[in-house]
Amino acid sequence: MSPTSQYDTKLKSACTVAVASAFVILFTVGCSTKNYVRSQTAPIIQQTNDLDTKTAADHRNIQDTDERAKTGIAGAQSAANTADQHALAAGQSADAANKSAQEAYNRVDSLSGVVANLDNYKQLSDVNVTFAFDKYVLTADDKKQLDDLAANLSNARGYILELTGGTDSVGDVNYNYQLSQRRADAVANYLQSKYNIPPHKFYLVGIGKDQQVASDKTAAGRAKNRRVDIKLLSNMGDHPSTTATTNGPSGQQ
Repeated sequence: MSPTSQYDTKLKSACTVAVASAFVILFTVGCSTKNYVRSQTAPIIQQTNDLDTKTAADHRNIQDTDERAKTGIAGAQSAANTADQHALAAGQSADAANKSAQEAYNRVDSLSGVVANLDNYKQLSDVNVTFAFDKYVLTADDKKQLDDLAANLSNARGYILELTGGTDSVGDVNYNYQLSQRRADAVANYLQSKYNIPPHKFYLVGIGKDQQVASDKTAAGRAKNRRVDIKLLSNMGDHPSTTATTNGPSGQQ
């Protein structure tokens, strides 16, 4: 083999070795780079995973807090509703108590059934007040007559007050019964509130036009029928009779 050929052969061998070495170096460097990148990114990936886990946990905690808040709000609303219901029940109880107090004004149509020995009661005075058409409001003159009647109560013992409300014949029968009752109630309420007369002392009834005291053919007669008769009765025998009949103003219509 000539020197030139030997040189070429050696050169090729050297080149082959160099290429192989370079490939090995590149492969080694590439593996090292991958390992380095992996070693650097692994903590970041772990931190990201930890952050995702913490975020999910925080989200669950927020949802739990929100649910507890909603539950608390619902509970507070329920408590408020319950309080409103209790207040409503208390108002209804108060209304029932007021109704019971009003019903304590006994009705004169059952007077003989609730007052023992009614025949022993004697009439001490008899007053009547009249009302304007379709009204049950006491006038100043009405109140003056009731004040005069109440003046006798200071000397009365074992007394009751019998109140009978009436109307003229104008209008519906049932409405007139209600109107006559309201007139009797107006008298009882005035005497009770001003003179502190116990409710059980009153015996009331509204009789509408059933017991008229005058003819309804005239305005004056109708005015007299729009009335409340008040009788002061006592079962104490030592009371002298002070019976008197006082009519309301004849000019009322």
